[in-house]
Amino acid sequence: MQDMSKYTKEDLWVWKTLFDRQVENIPGKASQAYIDALNHMSPVLNADEIPCFVHINRWFETETKWELKVVPGLIPVEEFFQLLAERKFCSSTWLRSKDSLDYLEEPDMFHDIFGHVPLLSNPVFSEFVYKFGKLGCQFIDDKDKLLQLQRLYWFTIEFGVIKEEDKIQSYGAGILSSFGETNQIHQQKANFLTYSIDEIIQKVFRTDIMQEDYYVISSFDILFESLKELSEVWSKEPSQV
Repeated sequence: MQDMSKYTKEDLWVWKTLFDRQVENIPGKASQAYIDALNHMSPVLNADEIPCFVHINRWFETETKWELKVVPGLIPVEEFFQLLAERKFCSSTWLRSKDSLDYLEEPDMFHDIFGHVPLLSNPVFSEFVYKFGKLGCQFIDDKDKLLQLQRLYWFTIEFGVIKEEDKIQSYGAGILSSFGETNQIHQQKANFLTYSIDEIIQKVFRTDIMQEDYYVISSFDILFESLKELSEVWSKEPSQV
């Protein structure tokens, strides 16, 4: 569980510095849905205090029913899908150091909370994440399909972009928790491809570089509907276990 007493003044400085910098950076670059969600969560998610998971979970009780689940770091993909299917989102409780504001080998609390959590209060997006977890559980013993779902997660929930008012805006947590990647998208220094779930689930990705390819959606409904279609197709296929 999260021990709030262990956070230091330096932790608070890191959190506030990262939070304030991104809040100033993302207008005109982040999806309006994300910005609205971040503002909506401001009573329990803001720059002035380390996020308290107990308070956030209590807030979600009257919203989309999600719950933060403390994990020590990266967990097995099977466990990850099972938690999503219970509307539980994994988060670490540690924060990067002052010397590592812009690069981490694995996600910290700023990535998990600032990047992922706000959109879990968006009804359509949160339902997509939940159904994503349910689909993973349905095919939990099919390694090929789990790999394909990991690719879908990468190019949507982590590094997704959306077209709003003829502008490409970011909604993926990997982008919105990264100052550099947010600006790369805004400067159009990448390849922006038409969203295709069939293409995405076959696409290999790298975790050690800024992304070169991003898939553009026109609304969160596209994510939800494409996942539903994928589920229907897979359910008709013979088992590959």
